[in-house]
Amino acid sequence: MAQTLSLQTLEADNRAFAGTGGVSMENRHVGFIPGFLDQETGAVYCSRWADGRPAPFHALDGLPDHLVLARGPRGRITAVKASLIAGFIHLGHFYTREQAACRLDPS
Repeated sequence: MAQTLSLQTLEADNRAFAGTGGVSMENRHVGFIPGFLDQETGAVYCSRWADGRPAPFHALDGLPDHLVLARGPRGRITAVKASLIAGFIHLGHFYTREQAACRLDPS
């Protein structure tokens, strides 16, 4: 069973991909945009703040309500459905963190 995407899993992914093209700070300069792919539907979502502005890293608060599994006491999204994965959008294509890292660090 897939692990539910949450703030904790995003933080763990950032640690795992630190120093590679698999994190926003390392790939933004070549036009990668943080986003999410719903593997169940194929829909891709740009990472956004709750007010709709683009977020510079993976933020859950701007995702549509139909993807939300849990919210914290202040209404912030803390978990989304398990079919959602974090990655990046570049030139209209979705890349997983692994794919982005390989694209920028091909060794």
